[in-house]
Amino acid sequence: MMQDIEANWSPVEQKTAREAFEKAYQREISALLEQVRATTNEMAELDELWTLHDFLSAKRHEIDGKYDYNYQVLLFVFANLIKDGWLHLEELQNLEQEKLAKIAALTRM
Repeated sequence: MMQDIEANWSPVEQKTAREAFEKAYQREISALLEQVRATTNEMAELDELWTLHDFLSAKRHEIDGKYDYNYQVLLFVFANLIKDGWLHLEELQNLEQEKLAKIAALTRM
């Protein structure tokens, strides 16, 4: 079944999707690292360290769940990344119009 879904993505679309997916991931990870650096520079209490630990544990779970490079759900993943501000629809312009329209519609939900 996975081959059928992958067959719906041309090689150009697969390359575009992979590049966009990686860009969004790197943007989010970079922002997280910047946030952690700023937070750790201001830490003065042990409780703040444990709060950061809890935050990072939750963030890891969120990011691991969000970045699912599976063609069955990739349009939904892209829509969510656009809504979250980590990706821009223009970065997916090499996808077929039907896919772009679906992603755009999902971002409005």
